[in-house]
Amino acid sequence: MDYRPLTQFLALADHLHFGRASDACHVSPSTLSRSIRQLEETLGVTLFERDNRHVTLTREGQLFHSYARETLEQWQAMQATLMAETRELAGEISIYCSVTASYSFLYRLLSEFRQRHARIEIKLHTGDPADAIARVQAENEDIAITARPRSLPDALAFKPLTTSPLVFIAPRDGADWLPATPETPTPSQWKGVPMILSESGLSRDHADTWFRAMGISPRIYAQVAGNEAIVSMVGLGFGVGIVPRIVLDNSPLLDRITILPVKPELPHYDVGLCVLKRRLKSALIEALWAQLPN
Repeated sequence: MDYRPLTQFLALADHLHFGRASDACHVSPSTLSRSIRQLEETLGVTLFERDNRHVTLTREGQLFHSYARETLEQWQAMQATLMAETRELAGEISIYCSVTASYSFLYRLLSEFRQRHARIEIKLHTGDPADAIARVQAENEDIAITARPRSLPDALAFKPLTTSPLVFIAPRDGADWLPATPETPTPSQWKGVPMILSESGLSRDHADTWFRAMGISPRIYAQVAGNEAIVSMVGLGFGVGIVPRIVLDNSPLLDRITILPVKPELPHYDVGLCVLKRRLKSALIEALWAQLPN
């Protein structure tokens, strides 16, 4: 049975943007548009109002959205029941994580899992860790490897993998704008320091909180997506960055970077698996979730 039209409909209903929805479904925008048009012709109604700028659900589209969601969940539950009868799980799981997480955690997470469940296909997507929670909530991904947010939404479950401190990093070759005594930060020392920070996410939240607590107005040189990009820019001498220690330890640019002994230290944060609680009803996802101890 082909449930791709329902999956593609739900992606467009969630994103309300053909480009982003087609990316989530791994098809071209034209293929997605054709699939939606065929679905509308089959149903005899218009599911979306669209023009060159906007996509919105119609009244009929909102009704069909509930049906599509329930149908897919029932199909997944039936798959789980049938697979339990044969005692062999099959299907696919999508995982989202940063590049660093992909080689820091995936082998440990998946090596035994793949031996146990050879018919489960893993779809891996990498990107900015700041997007991980939103992608899971939007059901663009089944599971994400991400930092635990300060406040975990009630709909999400989180299982820790490791703890990593956040650190201030600077170019190893030094620069005249580096603070002379990072152990005792003052606004005058830091006012001329070019900072390279994440655009958003937990590390940016912690950085903003630290600067406010110190009474420092940081000079932001660049805001970037992805911790690996921060390490690269710092290694090139553009400024001081803030990244998880685990990113630095796994970076090929480690020998170009030094850690500043800044006090007070930034908080540690938990890195782990994140999933929608109701998605744990899926036998495939539950099997992967169970790989890790509670």
